[in-house]
Amino acid sequence: MSDPSFPVCVRDGLAVVTTPAEIDISNAGPLREALLAAAATGQRVIVVDMSGTEYCDSTGLNVLVRAHARADEDGAELRLVMGGTGLQRILAVTGVAGLFRIFPTLGQALEAA
Repeated sequence: MSDPSFPVCVRDGLAVVTTPAEIDISNAGPLREALLAAAATGQRVIVVDMSGTEYCDSTGLNVLVRAHARADEDGAELRLVMGGTGLQRILAVTGVAGLFRIFPTLGQALEAA
């Protein structure tokens, strides 16, 4: 059963995981499970819609980095949607920003080639 805090769906042929306002050690496990569920849909692109997320600690970042690595191994792609600059700054400061394709809106992430 998927966690309602991290709904997984397929939109426009891409798997989409939507994240809550905060991601930290208390819910990093359910995020990991949601990303695994998205990968299990068989879609070659997984979009993590973090447009409503204001905070993500190192535990959440670790889950995202590992999901990216797994997707890369499987020949898939993990895309992130981040509307504000706060999360993008965290990715940049930690040195992992270059791993991800980051989009300002879900629509742009879905439409990207």
